[in-house]
Amino acid sequence: MTDMSIEDYLAHGGKLTSPGNVPARYRGELLRLMASFVDSELAASAGFADTINDAPGIKSRIAAARITLEKADHAERVLRLMSEFGVDTERYEDVHPWAARVARDADLGAQRHGGDMRLSVFHYPLTGWIDAVVMNVLQGLAAKVQLAELSQVSYQPLAEVFRAIAPTETRHAELGVEGLAQIVQSEEGRAAAEASIAYWRPHVAAGFGATNSARYERLSRLGLRHRPNAAMLAEWEATLATTLADLSL
Repeated sequence: MTDMSIEDYLAHGGKLTSPGNVPARYRGELLRLMASFVDSELAASAGFADTINDAPGIKSRIAAARITLEKADHAERVLRLMSEFGVDTERYEDVHPWAARVARDADLGAQRHGGDMRLSVFHYPLTGWIDAVVMNVLQGLAAKVQLAELSQVSYQPLAEVFRAIAPTETRHAELGVEGLAQIVQSEEGRAAAEASIAYWRPHVAAGFGATNSARYERLSRLGLRHRPNAAMLAEWEATLATTLADLSL
């Protein structure tokens, strides 16, 4: 089949199942998508690793350690697929400083920064346990929306990995909500949580990308996107509003 006939096949819901039947343009976009996920998970894991010792109790320490471990595991699962396309995964893991962060008051918007492909939100530093919990809640709810979209990608092996990962990422957000519920029981904790929400909300929102994106149209034709950024952002905002209301925030 020609590239054009494959694109037509994908645009109508077709699936690809191995590197051998993937055309060059599709391969490039697919690897970009996988790299963004892997880099974001590795950066998130590195960030949460630094918060383990900030946790206020054993249960919280276990939750932070679990999130750190499982995000690294999720990255490794997608890296295995990337290796089937010739990516040197052992070298890949050591290329970028995953724990590196920009200044707290930097404004990256939705732009990539540095040499890796992580979402911009993972370039900002965490400042203590409450800040880490709040970020985990907001980004965890965003990941739930994003993984529902990624689970439909037209490269079937990757879609299957994302579907397997999704329940664990959902649990990460749930652990965050449980922790936040404890934090807001005190006035001091509530005030700190509200300040962190105000900080992280626009940074997490930026991770959904531009609301009018020509790139979305291109990826849609390849079966790598199905819902526009604006729709996903609106779903996240609605879910976040409900979650915060339940906590009286």
